[in-house]
Amino acid sequence: MMRNILLIVLAFGLFSCGSEPKHDHDGYSGATKTSMIHYPEETHFDTVIQLTNGGDNAEAYWSFDDSKIVFQATNSAWGDSCDQIYFTPVADAERMMTERPQLISTGRGRTTCSYFMPGDTTIIYASTHLADADCPPKPEKREDGKYVWPIYAGFDIFVADLQGNILSQLTNELGYDAEPTVSPKGDKIVFTSLRSGDLELYTMNIDGSEVTQITTELGYDGGAFFSPDGEKLIFRSSRPKTEEEVADYKALLEQGLVTPTEMELYICNVDGSELRKLTDLGNANWAPFFHPSGEKVIFSSNHASEKGYPFNLYMINLDGTGLEQITHDGVFDAFPMFSRSGEYLLFSSNRNNGGGRDTNLFLAKWKD
Repeated sequence: MMRNILLIVLAFGLFSCGSEPKHDHDGYSGATKTSMIHYPEETHFDTVIQLTNGGDNAEAYWSFDDSKIVFQATNSAWGDSCDQIYFTPVADAERMMTERPQLISTGRGRTTCSYFMPGDTTIIYASTHLADADCPPKPEKREDGKYVWPIYAGFDIFVADLQGNILSQLTNELGYDAEPTVSPKGDKIVFTSLRSGDLELYTMNIDGSEVTQITTELGYDGGAFFSPDGEKLIFRSSRPKTEEEVADYKALLEQGLVTPTEMELYICNVDGSELRKLTDLGNANWAPFFHPSGEKVIFSSNHASEKGYPFNLYMINLDGTGLEQITHDGVFDAFPMFSRSGEYLLFSSNRNNGGGRDTNLFLAKWKD
């Protein structure tokens, strides 16, 4: 994601639902030429299967019954000029190596952060297509050298069926509304919004009613996920502290930009109470997801990196102890999501891309 810090990460448009921070490789030249799919040090993986072959594929998430996955991709072979949303039954997932899966989004604008709704017959995602049918422009290279993510004001949140028909629009506020994920209980959605003037977390009912602000501190709070019991939220945050950091953050936000190079993980109850910082590792710690036990969190981090990469997956206990490295790629691993059963882990990686810039989806059989 970066020469500096994240030029690798978001070739997807990653705001991360964690993307999402989800996604530009311009200037990045650190890809490895290894054909390795499963590194010997990755002892939590029994087997690893590559699901896509080309383009930028990320933020792959399981359906409630573990039978389907939904993800975002930019793949010129599929006719994409920027991120669009796709889904596939898991039984057909390996066909994505050669065939285009079912398109869920409209094919217009830029999309991000898709997630299955209860019942697994509908999908929630964010899109800019109502603001403009074209892909929104990427930020120009800055004279100050800062790596930035765009916060597109045209993003709103939609629900579509598995044929791509939009059934409802859940947000209609001025400014950024994106990064939605759904509670395992099926009752709540968490998302990031700029409606207060800052990038805060909000929850709403599954039908879009009862929007409630969860975080209030200055900074970019995003990429939130619910705990397996639906009682807690884990998210990444970039929170400025010094006068200079606050001024820089506010100035960039006025331009619709944020810098994702310093992020830590935070955890709180679903109503925002008992908020606390989970990591204090430095650099960028993001894309968190709960282990099925609810007692640990898996996430992506470059805290051990001197050049901004590699990003690898790590696991940590909810009390901040027991940090463990899970993947050992030399470039970029992120967007982990456990299946509800805990048997499998989906993630995105730059491994086995021939030394290029492609980010693909991988499916690992998990062992604790």
